[in-house]
Amino acid sequence: MSELALALYAASRDAHAVESDLHSHGFAGFEAAFDHGAARRELSHHGLRFVARSERGFPPRLGAIHDPPPGLFLRGKADEALLSEPSVAVVGARTCTDYGAHVARFLGRELAAAGVVVVSGLARGIDGWAHRGALEAGGRTVAVLGCGIDRDYPRAHAGLAAEISLHGGLVVSEYPPGVAPAPWRFPARNRIVAGLALATVVVEARERSGALITADLALEEGRDVLAVPGEITSALSHGTNALLRLGAAPVTNADDVLQAVGVERPHPEEPAFEPGSPAAAVLAALASGATTADQIAASTGLASAAVSAALSELELEGLVEGRAGVYRR
Repeated sequence: MSELALALYAASRDAHAVESDLHSHGFAGFEAAFDHGAARRELSHHGLRFVARSERGFPPRLGAIHDPPPGLFLRGKADEALLSEPSVAVVGARTCTDYGAHVARFLGRELAAAGVVVVSGLARGIDGWAHRGALEAGGRTVAVLGCGIDRDYPRAHAGLAAEISLHGGLVVSEYPPGVAPAPWRFPARNRIVAGLALATVVVEARERSGALITADLALEEGRDVLAVPGEITSALSHGTNALLRLGAAPVTNADDVLQAVGVERPHPEEPAFEPGSPAAAVLAALASGATTADQIAASTGLASAAVSAALSELELEGLVEGRAGVYRR
């Protein structure tokens, strides 16, 4: 039986690939006329690959889930062995807050810097920021699509998908070229996100969210689920706080996640700034949380120009991040 034939047969019927198809008259006819070599050559012509579930390169963690796909279509320069390396899924709301974006980017960067592969769904919001964080660290990230492998969805993330493919990551899908995104495909996509990862981290999520579907699927497979605590008054925190009530591990820093998946990392010392210098004063002012340049100037007594220069220096050192006029360590 050709898993590639099964994947293409299901796509031709706009249906989910299931084992019962193998015994159908429709699949028997499809497989009889199927040219495996020609299909592989066509994929290769477009810079694509397919790793079947029966092949050695198929990731064992994904193969162990309740409903594994017949195989995965791959786009990118990385070897399929990347899919079997220690990985963490970072997921959350498409419409996220600045805080959520900051946390997703931070986690993506820190996990990737520790050698962990960051898995997410290329969606707007948390997914995209997690992928970007991993790329910023020079690490590896895997984007799982809910459409054909030749498409970038959302279209706004075409550049991000290209960057992932070119810089040691992979874009993957269970769907062959030409398959359009459809609402039912995204919950199916989520089982692959959860299935590839040792643990799933939910950064922000509403009460009914695709990220919670991913978390549920991870729990069903016996994988760890972690959640970032959020403001109790924010609708975007209702889902994550509910996970915490149910026993999900809280994420207070990247080390919480690394510990959950059994990965250790070196802790490089932060650059030392001369006591009393503007940079040292600004860094100390940010220790209590996010704030603006004006608030930093008021609390430190520094001139606005000195605060701006210190913030620029700290951003270059990778110690501070600024978005929409708000700065965080």
